[in-house]
Amino acid sequence: MGRKKPREIPGDDGETVVNMNVEGMPWYVPKKRTAEQEGAEHYQMTREELRTYKWAAVKAGLTIVLVFGTVFAAFIAFCDFIWFRK
Repeated sequence: MGRKKPREIPGDDGETVVNMNVEGMPWYVPKKRTAEQEGAEHYQMTREELRTYKWAAVKAGLTIVLVFGTVFAAFIAFCDFIWFRK
């Protein structure tokens, strides 16, 4: 019987798993914002983009209503024709 080698623990590879620079912590250091980040906050959608997003939201809502309505109608039909049949 041979001896088992001790399990090797991997070392620090320098990868940040979670950024611990959180507002409210005593070590918090605010980062300077770049001009690109500043400009991204003030992005205005065009009328066409806004219309596209609104239409997509309406289609998603109508799809949900259609699915729930179909399931409800199928349940009523099942109750009427199968379950409560005399």
